[in-house]
Amino acid sequence: MSVNTQKAALRKHLLEKRDATSAELREISSEKIHQNLKKISEYTNSQNIACYFPIGSEINTCDIMLDILGQNKNLLLPRIVNDNLQFCIVSNLEKLEKGNFEIMEPKDSCKKAEKIDCVLIPTVGVSKSGVRLGYGKGYYDRFLSLIDAVKISLTYSKQIVKFIPNDSHDVKIDWIVTEDENVKIS
Repeated sequence: MSVNTQKAALRKHLLEKRDATSAELREISSEKIHQNLKKISEYTNSQNIACYFPIGSEINTCDIMLDILGQNKNLLLPRIVNDNLQFCIVSNLEKLEKGNFEIMEPKDSCKKAEKIDCVLIPTVGVSKSGVRLGYGKGYYDRFLSLIDAVKISLTYSKQIVKFIPNDSHDVKIDWIVTEDENVKIS
């Protein structure tokens, strides 16, 4: 079985598991993840923080985004430009509009980010060796391969698996933050 076939099967399984989690439990877990994230100095010491606008059953990052803005740090959110992620500085959440895949993204008036210190990454699944499983389009792997920033995967503890098949283009992450723990990848 090819790596892509293995990834697709695992992605389907993990998304079904995540989608089956109640909205109430997802909100409680998202708040715990936010609290755990604040314990990571590479995050708290960052000035330019790339985040994502949540969709479906993903970790709710709205409080994290508001916290970043409230600390007068630069909140960077992605939009898709020429099939790649481009992060832009967002001064408030009213500077967003529906973009590709019906995901909220920065309006054209938002300035492109010059510097990124830390990236919070949406995650379908992750292994404790730092291999992340995304949605399969490769946007984050392409983007992460071009930057030198702390890479933090936000995910529910039940999305951590022993093994994720990987390719040479898959970029490993530095931290996993769940509702139960912070895991530093060595």
